[in-house]
Amino acid sequence: MHYGKRNIAAGLFILAGFMALGFFLIYMAHLSPSSEKWAAEYAAGAHLETRMAHVHGNLFALLNIVFGLLLLKLPFPETIRKWVSWLALAGLLMPIGIFLKVALGLPPVLVVVGALSILVASLWLGIATMKLRSPA
Repeated sequence: MHYGKRNIAAGLFILAGFMALGFFLIYMAHLSPSSEKWAAEYAAGAHLETRMAHVHGNLFALLNIVFGLLLLKLPFPETIRKWVSWLALAGLLMPIGIFLKVALGLPPVLVVVGALSILVASLWLGIATMKLRSPA
């Protein structure tokens, strides 16, 4: 199994989705008929959370792309590849959870699960990278 390929593909699709959300935010803040009202409420509530989803969605998408490339190119054991890959993918639940909280009023359970997952994936990949032997 090519662990990492899935992270790259998911990262690119999620990146596209959260970029689209960013375009919507730009439209609402600068081009929509209600842009003044939107700007006045920009730093609070749903507006702030939507921006947080946009920013974290793009960041976590890029992290999945980077993690995917590292998992494909560096000689990690299969167990590390598998777990880091799945944990990084689960990390995408954080920005998706923020968005679903705003859009549907869902509780922030996905936010917490995603945050912990991407944190563990980052730490695990960092430790595994430090343990790699340098080429002679």
